[in-house]
Amino acid sequence: MGNPVNDSSAPAQFGLNAEQRAIRDLTFSFATEQIAPHAIEWDQAKHFPRDVIRSAAPLGFGGVCVAEDVGGSALSRLEGVLIYDGLATACPCIAGYFSVHNMVASVIDRFGSQDQRKRWLPRMCQFDILGAYCLSEPSSGSDASSLSTRAVHDGGAYVLNGVKQFISGAGDADVYIVMARTGAAGPRGISAFIVEKGTQGLSFGPVEKKMGWNAQATRQVILDDVRLPVENLLGDEGKGFKIAMSALDGGRINIAACSLGGARTALHKASAYLKEREAFGHPLAEFQALQFRLADMSTELEVAQTFLWRAASALDAREANATVLCAMAKRFVTDAGFNIANQALQLFGGYGYITEYGIEKIVRDLRVHQILEGTNEIMRVIIARSLLE
Repeated sequence: MGNPVNDSSAPAQFGLNAEQRAIRDLTFSFATEQIAPHAIEWDQAKHFPRDVIRSAAPLGFGGVCVAEDVGGSALSRLEGVLIYDGLATACPCIAGYFSVHNMVASVIDRFGSQDQRKRWLPRMCQFDILGAYCLSEPSSGSDASSLSTRAVHDGGAYVLNGVKQFISGAGDADVYIVMARTGAAGPRGISAFIVEKGTQGLSFGPVEKKMGWNAQATRQVILDDVRLPVENLLGDEGKGFKIAMSALDGGRINIAACSLGGARTALHKASAYLKEREAFGHPLAEFQALQFRLADMSTELEVAQTFLWRAASALDAREANATVLCAMAKRFVTDAGFNIANQALQLFGGYGYITEYGIEKIVRDLRVHQILEGTNEIMRVIIARSLLE
């Protein structure tokens, strides 16, 4: 995708202390050096760069919000947002996988037993093993409480049967958080399980052919009489839906941050292009209509960033309205990010449609952010319900 924009020379940004600015700058340096030069190639080859992901372990990116006693970085949600934003300036797809992995690690950290935390998290924090999150099913996406994957208690084990759909990192990941029904219909009948790759009965569907996010595989996760010891139950039986929804608060602001980073690079590329390209004897940057478009894009980016930081701070502070603010941020920032990237493509004209400039990749990658971690229509449902209660 080329070199993303570096904000490190700008004045201290609103709300960030010196340590947070250092985290942002460190992330940007890693993204610029290790990810950006290869992003287009990985997209075209559909290559998952496990080696590059693992190289981020010394930076603490494998357990961003995980406690230090199991090797995590114990950073705040706001600091996590800075990391995913920075990574996404180089590649929203790879940044998205960092978010997925960290969501799995955070769930085990928050809801797992001490044995579970010590068994899986030190290796996850080092990227020795990777995580995937299995909630959606072929017939239940937005209505996650109606999932049909079932776990039956059988002596000292649970036996799982079902299919999970649209699972990021499936096949490449080593640890899967699987939501399955252990009780009656509805959210209270759902439990969470930790399933390891290689468990008998666990398999994967073919790699989906997608519009974007090509550098990480999306596949079905198929559970056919997968037998798990009771020790792999995560939290209490019947608490899986609560665990899933809690995890999605963080996942939503993380994916919003990935949109922010992608849009940031798109705007930077478009600004540079308008100064270089000429039409009718003048640089495009001199045309007021195009200046106004850049002004609106920059304003939307700044508003999106400010509100995303607000939502992340609310989640850190455990404010009562944090879930609603995370839904608002996910809806607003992913919509704004896609719109900014799409406008940038338009400003490039025909060149924006050509792969080598990296703009069309950003547009393709950001489009799915309006769908995953809960569609933006579902975000509106969450927001409206909070207003009408």
